[in-house]
Amino acid sequence: MVYGDTLVKAQIHFLTHIPAYAKVLIIGGGTGRIVEEITRIHPSGINITYVEIAEKMVALSRKRNTGDNTVVFINQAIENVSLPQHDVVITPFLFDNYKETNLHATFKHIDSMLKTGGLWLNTDFQLTGKWWQYMLLKSMLLFFKVLCGVESWRLPDVAKQFSDSRYQLKQKKTFFKEFVVSTVYLK
Repeated sequence: MVYGDTLVKAQIHFLTHIPAYAKVLIIGGGTGRIVEEITRIHPSGINITYVEIAEKMVALSRKRNTGDNTVVFINQAIENVSLPQHDVVITPFLFDNYKETNLHATFKHIDSMLKTGGLWLNTDFQLTGKWWQYMLLKSMLLFFKVLCGVESWRLPDVAKQFSDSRYQLKQKKTFFKEFVVSTVYLK
């Protein structure tokens, strides 16, 4: 209710970068709306692997329109999944669930599933020094800590992970007064 449709707009903003006939890995796709949005752009020819830890979210995602695209649903944590390399990785609001200490290993694991020259579309929250962002973030993390057992109390430095792994930032767009950021990285 706080964000309206901003979170969806942020997640789908760069989906047009997905090339035809791509192998796409979505990690933490929630209700699967992102699958329908990809289908609007590419009604066929896309091979999607959709990894989501929440069983209820996978069940909702299976009901989405996938057109003539191939979608494989995996109901596990990404850390427990090994897959061949993909052309595109999408991580919508994934990394805010991680502590800084756990982020590096998970990031490297995901990185191993993306081809050199592939694109990584990431959307997440960011703090830009505005007091209300900090307060909103803390209330969200408390809510998810109680409801889902999320362990994080602060945002990890995801941009540093991309930089340290030599990804090239291709595009960036902010939403909700810079509290949400969507990025396109090239491996």
